Amino acid sequence: MTTPTAHIASIGTALPGDPVDNAALAKVLGVNEEWIEVFIGTKTRHFARDLGTGTVRWSLADLCAQAAQKALAAPAVDPAAIEFIVLGTATPDTLMPATVNQVADQLGLDQVPTFQLQSGCAGAIQALSVGQTMIASGQYRTGLVIGGDVCSKHLDVQRDLSDAAPSDLVNFVLFGDGAGAAVLTAEPAGERVALRHVLNRFTGLGSKPGQVIEWFGLADRYDDRQALTEDYKAIEERVPVMAVEILWELLGELDWEADELDYLLPPQLSGRMTRRITEELGVPTAEEISCVADTGNNGNALPFLQIEKLLGRMGDGHKALAVAVESSKWIKAGFALEKI
Repeated sequence: MTTPTAHIASIGTALPGDPVDNAALAKVLGVNEEWIEVFIGTKTRHFARDLGTGTVRWSLADLCAQAAQKALAAPAVDPAAIEFIVLGTATPDTLMPATVNQVADQLGLDQVPTFQLQSGCAGAIQALSVGQTMIASGQYRTGLVIGGDVCSKHLDVQRDLSDAAPSDLVNFVLFGDGAGAAVLTAEPAGERVALRHVLNRFTGLGSKPGQVIEWFGLADRYDDRQALTEDYKAIEERVPVMAVEILWELLGELDWEADELDYLLPPQLSGRMTRRITEELGVPTAEEISCVADTGNNGNALPFLQIEKLLGRMGDGHKALAVAVESSKWIKAGFALEKI
């Protein structure tokens, strides 16, 4: 079995504002509420922008700082012990300065290394991998790992969607905003959950992206390209297959049997897709830990929201395995946890 190199001492999450249900979203966007229920299967989500006016109420840095503050407030955690910060996001507030440094400023943390990873749904796992590696080096004892996204910055609520194709409408009803944070330690503390293994592998050689988020500079800001495009058919076809591959690869690395798993944290694409993927993973003895139906797909916040939900259930010796797929350029990701 892989020797644990880091432990999760605490978790904190932040969701902006009140949940927005399908009825409210359908009214604002002028789309069919029943279609959202059937095609997406997500019931509510949270937005950092006011749906009616587009006014920004919370930045990504605000949400990440709120989540981190909750993690740092845990009884077993000393904020002064934080030696590094890693942030994974697909939607930074600005290209410069890096959002992670705005978060550090809000937290009052200074003179520590900071890292920001630009990535989609795998970004939080990549951040955990970097944090685990830093602690395994022996140079650091305690660090802060954060994941979050503000997807609503790409949603134009003034746009006429009456003739929009379903593949385009997905981007308006699937995504939400949020952030999560974990304090990693070299020795068991607080929640006493060992991070047994982290998988992060690019597998998209020669494949077309399943999702693209454009960046517009001054020279091309009036380009007619969509800010966000998604090949939902490719995602539906590839993600369940990749999820099964990730599950068995992680089990093989850990020398665990599937029936040893107490909990399974499946990919959080949408309420409907998550149900389908969980069925294909085929681990009926493990309890599913999902939250996307209530939070929307808020990207790099999701693994932390799942872990937070998991920690309330985990008992000594319990094992959990998380699976994540990034469809932007096809990345396999996942991690294994064990309560000690």
